[in-house]
Amino acid sequence: MRKALCTAIVTALLSVNAQAKIDLVTLPNRDKTQLTIYNNEDLTLVREQRTLTLRQGVNKLEFSWANTLIDPTSVYLDAPQHQGKVRLLEVSYPPNVSGSAVWTIESLIAGEVPVEISFFTSGIAWRAFYMATLAPDEKTMRLENYVRVDNQSGEDYANAQTRVIVGQINLQEAVAELARRNPPYGSPYPLSPPAPAPMLAAGNAMMQDEVAPVRKATRSAMVAAEMVAPKEIIKEGLSEYFLYTIEGTETINTGWGKRLLSLDVADIPVKPLYRYDEHRYGTNTQSFLFFKNDTAHKLGDVPLPDGQFIVYQQLVEQQQLSYVGATTSQYIPVNQEVELNLGAAREVKVEPVLMEYHTANYMFDRKGNVSGYDQLQTWQIKLQNNRTLPVDIEIFRHVEHAYWTIENPADIASSYEKFDVDTFKYRLTLPANTEKVLTYTLSLREGERRQVR
Repeated sequence: MRKALCTAIVTALLSVNAQAKIDLVTLPNRDKTQLTIYNNEDLTLVREQRTLTLRQGVNKLEFSWANTLIDPTSVYLDAPQHQGKVRLLEVSYPPNVSGSAVWTIESLIAGEVPVEISFFTSGIAWRAFYMATLAPDEKTMRLENYVRVDNQSGEDYANAQTRVIVGQINLQEAVAELARRNPPYGSPYPLSPPAPAPMLAAGNAMMQDEVAPVRKATRSAMVAAEMVAPKEIIKEGLSEYFLYTIEGTETINTGWGKRLLSLDVADIPVKPLYRYDEHRYGTNTQSFLFFKNDTAHKLGDVPLPDGQFIVYQQLVEQQQLSYVGATTSQYIPVNQEVELNLGAAREVKVEPVLMEYHTANYMFDRKGNVSGYDQLQTWQIKLQNNRTLPVDIEIFRHVEHAYWTIENPADIASSYEKFDVDTFKYRLTLPANTEKVLTYTLSLREGERRQVR
């Protein structure tokens, strides 16, 4: 496996004027790796655990991030099992060498030392998508949520625990730009060319002074990352963010994407609905699916990330799935109702027809000119359900202005509702394979007739 982040540990004794010969020792492979992916800022926190073999005294640790999108200013080393006994003394950047740094580490112990190395990288992104499968009667569905992780960072991550963050963060500098900067902390001589001598920075002071925003973000993310239980899907609220931990570990190589299952819940109650609204959808009836992210719908433990929904229906006779529609959904908080617009419905049709139009109730001014009148419109709405299931349907009708009244026959009066000052709707259930006609008369008052109550 290609490893773009080449790491090596060397031991050496420094003379006064020259550096002694360095013995290069390859660093062991990662013991554990954890990725925490923040999507909106192209930011991923990588935490890896390795076991270093250190000698007592001064050790040299070399990092190379060439051909990756790792931010070298964010690299941090810690020995949690040996606090105070392993100390980073300085970070230096060899001259005329791009993408490489040498850490000087002082160790009070000799032998194997477990360490944790963390850093930020860009180039790793995630997106959620959902597969919903409706039961044949369309009263329940199975909902599967997948997270796809794409790695274009230039670095392979084997057996990595993957966590994704839902929420917004803000960075002062993009990690991708920090990864390409040379020297990593910027030139100390803005008005003249860089000096040929190696750039040497005291590790702690340099990181605190130059990259305080990045270090603060790293610390916050690392603290949030502590509560991890393996082999479970953990979803935790972290202030304005939400953390999803995907079960198990995965190998995510650079240039590859991987789909990970995050949610699989069966028998979720749903309500299909068809809606006709010329102002919003044109002349096509739209198919909708409603459910709620709450415990009554076998959900509600966590918010659902934004993503694409693809809806199918289970066909009993053919033992197959039938495509229903697809849409995208925004972030869904707990207890919020979800409304999925699945597009135009081919088997449920609505056709409004103006059957009659005339004017009446004229008013005249002192000069005999018409100053007001009523428009009387008689409409028919032809409904057609060609499905083998009954459907619930809403029909929205818009009026030219707020001065109107309506007459509904007794058989549809209970289906009528005034929606707002210039909109009304009908809601009814249309049996399978049936047609129905709604008729109503609309009166619109014009001119001085609007003053008549």
